[in-house]
Amino acid sequence: MKKTNELNFKNLKMVCNPDQFEFESTEDLDPIDTGIGQDRGIKALEFGLNVDVRGYNLYIEGPSGVGKTMYTKNYLNAISKKKKAPQDWCYIYNFDDPNEPIAVSLPAGGGKVFQEMMEHFINDVKIDIKSTFNNEEFEKERALIKQEYEEKRSNLMEKLNKKSSTYGFQVKASQTGIYMMPVLDGKALPEEEFNKLDEAVKKEYEDKSTIVQQHIMEAIGEIKSLERESARKVEEWQSNVALLTVNTHINYIKSKYKRNKKINHFLDNIKKDILKNISHFIADDKQDGNKQPAPSQAKPELFKPWLNYRVNLFIDNSNLDGSPVIMDSNYSYHNIFGKLEYENYYGALKTDFTMLKPGLLHKANGGYIIFQANDLLSNGLCYEALKKALRTKELGIENAADPRSSMVMISLKPEPIPLDLKVIIIGSENIYQNLLAMDSDFKKLFKIKVEFEDDAPLTVENMNKLARFIAGYCMQEELPPLNKDAVARVIEYASKIASSQQKLSTRFNDLAQVIGEAATWARMGRSKVVTAEYVDKALKESVERVKKYDSRYMEMIKENSLLIDTSNFVTGQINGLTVMSIGEYSFGKPVRITANTYTGKSGIINIEREVELSGSSHSKGVLILSGYLGEMFAQDIPLSLTASICFEQLYNGVDGDSASSTELYAILSSLSNIPINQSLAVTGSVNQKGEIQPIGGVNDKIEGFFQICKMRGFNGSHGVIIPKQNVNNLNLSNEIIEAVKKGDFHIYAISTIEEGIELLTGVPAGKKDINGNFPAGSVNYLAYEKLKKYAEISRKMKS
Repeated sequence: MKKTNELNFKNLKMVCNPDQFEFESTEDLDPIDTGIGQDRGIKALEFGLNVDVRGYNLYIEGPSGVGKTMYTKNYLNAISKKKKAPQDWCYIYNFDDPNEPIAVSLPAGGGKVFQEMMEHFINDVKIDIKSTFNNEEFEKERALIKQEYEEKRSNLMEKLNKKSSTYGFQVKASQTGIYMMPVLDGKALPEEEFNKLDEAVKKEYEDKSTIVQQHIMEAIGEIKSLERESARKVEEWQSNVALLTVNTHINYIKSKYKRNKKINHFLDNIKKDILKNISHFIADDKQDGNKQPAPSQAKPELFKPWLNYRVNLFIDNSNLDGSPVIMDSNYSYHNIFGKLEYENYYGALKTDFTMLKPGLLHKANGGYIIFQANDLLSNGLCYEALKKALRTKELGIENAADPRSSMVMISLKPEPIPLDLKVIIIGSENIYQNLLAMDSDFKKLFKIKVEFEDDAPLTVENMNKLARFIAGYCMQEELPPLNKDAVARVIEYASKIASSQQKLSTRFNDLAQVIGEAATWARMGRSKVVTAEYVDKALKESVERVKKYDSRYMEMIKENSLLIDTSNFVTGQINGLTVMSIGEYSFGKPVRITANTYTGKSGIINIEREVELSGSSHSKGVLILSGYLGEMFAQDIPLSLTASICFEQLYNGVDGDSASSTELYAILSSLSNIPINQSLAVTGSVNQKGEIQPIGGVNDKIEGFFQICKMRGFNGSHGVIIPKQNVNNLNLSNEIIEAVKKGDFHIYAISTIEEGIELLTGVPAGKKDINGNFPAGSVNYLAYEKLKKYAEISRKMKS
């Protein structure tokens, strides 16, 4: 006969009817790009991305595998296309301070145009200047200036000779300078003949030579002045000719960038630089490689002024459709914040402004960047630099020194670029709370918290969304499609891991694992479609692979090494239910709990606590039992009780209060001397008022006791007592449901201790009448009589 609190087999699982789906297989569906049941999180995400105030960056938290990254990326990709592409950024040479390159912003696509324009400018100017200065007209003009110089020089030398001849000297010019020779009788005297002269004559020549040398020095000064004047005239002529050539190109570029002060100043400096370095443009390039350096020496670098006229197209958004969305797996400092590269030039390291390379933040500027919290925080330097950039709202490039290198390298300090972007960090709740508690900057910079749930309401809409997720995953991984029966099985599994018959798990990683394994079994079975049988096989095999410790426990119980009774009635002994976790796999197993009661004042002794094997939650549960016993039985007598409770053969510690009701049943059995049915196992916590409270792991606990009863053979009396609030959490195997349907196994849902003790003993619990007395023969009556006896013994011992 079915008892009032026994559950029907229909209440033991969420069953998904595949006939409600309008598709035959996931091949008929489009992939999903939105979240499932994440309304609150999506609302917060949309709001946070729309707030255009400093500090409103986002932290997205939620369990691993719920699709936080996937949805965030898809959503950002969608909204970014509606926004304007951000500006291009270029770095140009700073003629005033070469170590500080100048940053120039241009509309998207404008950077590439400017770069190409300057490349054409360099090539055109080099060709035009060469052709200009190599034509006949320029050579004629230069020859005229040179001829004028030579004529003036010759006149100077003639005047110098006339003056020198009056002192008896002749003056001649050579490549090394001007020299003089004594003249006698119209003939210049060589040194040998001069030495043969009388000392008096020589003395006269030597005295006059001082005057001649003075005239020579004056002449040399005038000649130098003539050379400078001639060079200046040539240079002026070159500059005037070059100016006409350069202005044509410079003015054209200026006309395109009239309002850009930086580019106009840059072009003015280029014009000055070209005029200053005309000779380098005129020089024949073929002469560059004439001299070969020794192999051990660095090749002398020829000065090429036009290299400074180039444009470093630092950020090119010409191909961007909307604002950028950046996500990367490389979290090195240089990849995030950019770097200055160096090249090896004959054993020496060299660099310039064209070797400035952007980082992820530069590329994301004007848009969005997504970081994974674990990866970002594993590099403290990156996290601190990110906060600094967000605080200052600008982004420079600083070459982080390599501590292993002793080499000192010349670096550049480029002008920082204004930073305007949204940073999204994705991580766990634990990381969020730690950052909030330990980092004062975090709250100021990440003011929006977005919460993603690990489950969603079980609605037709969400079930169809989950089917579309399955379709997308199969396409992405090139897996065979699932038919609608297989999809229904996956939905039932999603409900099971959500621990609710009214919810679906959104832990897509767990679901993807099952889908992938089911598809593999389908391929091995040469099936083009994944059916429900393959999903069932994938779930079964995934458990079989990790059942080593579960099987060991079963063997120990079978061999009676681990004492568990599943028949007969025993006083002060009950089957509790526990969950054991080995890595990611958890399984339920019964444990024998015993209670002994006797007179004394020690109250309830938790043996696990005494030997430091009891966790705080379990110890609290035991203390609650004293409160219940006091209210129920010690209103008119003192509670003179000592009760010891023990989890038999359990040596690795106990925590949680899910066995507190079980412990109370054992104490009541011991006090009333009424035996407990060992065919039943119990789980559930209790409060001081005797109300049963829900617990976790209910499915694993039922499964564990069921397997032992099945091993020993059903007799129709086996079953489990659970809290009524846990009925919604039931998602049991088809094997258990079938056993319940046949009446081989029973599941009872209760709300109070009274209901539980009646099921366990078959004896009414007993409620107090208006006089405060329990019905004779009830469990509570017998327990009260025992406690009254203990109180009397205690009173006599005192007296």
